[in-house]
Amino acid sequence: MSSILVLMAGALRLDDNPALLAACKTGRPVVPVFIHDNESAGAWAPGGARRWWLLQSLAKLGWELEQRGSRLVIRHGNTSDIIGALLGESAADAIYMNRSYSPHGRALQETLHETCTAAGVECRRFSGNLLLEPEQIVTKTGKPYEVFSPFWRQAKELIGEQYAYDAPSQIPAPSAWPATDPLESLGPEPKPSCWADPISEAWQPGEAAALERLEHFLDEIAAGYAGARDVPGVDGTSRLSPYLVDGEISVRRIWAQSMAAAEANPAASNGIHAFLRELGWRDFSTHLLFHFPEMPKRPLKVNFNRFPWQDGQGEHLAAWQKGQTGFPIVDAGMRQLWQTGWMHNRVRMIVASFLVKDLLWHWRDGASWFWDTLVDADLANNSASWQWVAGCGADAAPYFRIFNPILQGEKFDKRGEYVREFVPELAALPDAYIHKPFEAPREVLEGAGIALGQDYPHPIIDRKASRERALAALAHTKV
Repeated sequence: MSSILVLMAGALRLDDNPALLAACKTGRPVVPVFIHDNESAGAWAPGGARRWWLLQSLAKLGWELEQRGSRLVIRHGNTSDIIGALLGESAADAIYMNRSYSPHGRALQETLHETCTAAGVECRRFSGNLLLEPEQIVTKTGKPYEVFSPFWRQAKELIGEQYAYDAPSQIPAPSAWPATDPLESLGPEPKPSCWADPISEAWQPGEAAALERLEHFLDEIAAGYAGARDVPGVDGTSRLSPYLVDGEISVRRIWAQSMAAAEANPAASNGIHAFLRELGWRDFSTHLLFHFPEMPKRPLKVNFNRFPWQDGQGEHLAAWQKGQTGFPIVDAGMRQLWQTGWMHNRVRMIVASFLVKDLLWHWRDGASWFWDTLVDADLANNSASWQWVAGCGADAAPYFRIFNPILQGEKFDKRGEYVREFVPELAALPDAYIHKPFEAPREVLEGAGIALGQDYPHPIIDRKASRERALAALAHTKV
């Protein structure tokens, strides 16, 4: 009996995996395959943090498949060449895959579809990584939405009830398995290798961990999510974003269980619906990337092509990357990113605003740093979010709305717990100065054991002057 190749990329899970479930229902042998193709991904191959995550996730996926009488076949190289070889090695005459929305993923899948069709090989693509497909939701004039609120109003009407299907208990196996490459073939560990050590303490990749995190969030956090989500010093968010990047958890599973939890516990309903709105932003960002595939490289608002961004390497960019700007909430966020591979969403907006507005650095340099250091680096979310902060994207915050890192810290980290955790050299400062040590009297600094310029840097910019410079730069977009 001929077998079916199931490409697992984008859906590294067994639960609610449309391509895998459809293949299993045929009763034919199923060969789960993961192909690591950096050539096709080009500049958008996984960054360092994602590469670490991917290795752990694939190991967990392989184990889960073995529990169901199957295994994961891993190959490294050009996808088209590998598929051609695997079709022969596994006696397969069909390929099933879950739909990709990135420019390189779409191009690759389209090429595979054309090649398979010409060769008489069945090729099926399934939906399942979004709440709504990009073709499902458009404006009255048939164009894609570029503002979130009307997008979400229509989306909520179309989403309806979401069904998530359980993982198969058994997966039909072929009589002989094609060879598999070792996990190490996917590339070296991130450099420096010690970088992954603290990240591994903060996270457990894999489908089982994703489902456990969802359950914990709905049981313990969701009721207070609407207020706590902006407070970086508490565990007030879902932290599901890294699991969604490569599909270790189904967005339909998240939606279905969240709606069930809201119905079972009306007191948690407001928090849960605020959380579901954030899933809507995820869909919105992916729809933008689908309709505007140049978004990672070019501003959606073309007048920002004239903006005089600073670009490339520089002392200010390096200080920002290292968490040495002299502004505690910014430095705490950048250090959290380096130490855990993740940053609280409110702080992401603060550090991004500081880079593109206070420092006038190009948003692409910020997006590139996040791409390499975030365990939840997602091309659509990363590009759309940086353009949003920079004022040049869809539904973007006006450029003149410049986050004040001092006021933001005092509002969302009132007692300084977040700063004290990630900028420990400031831990002994009283609350009144934890977000502005440069304003602390000498005796306060001495009492806290801090010598500015030695133990902690002076601010790298004058914020009043930087704001005036940013607003002057904005004038270039109006020419």
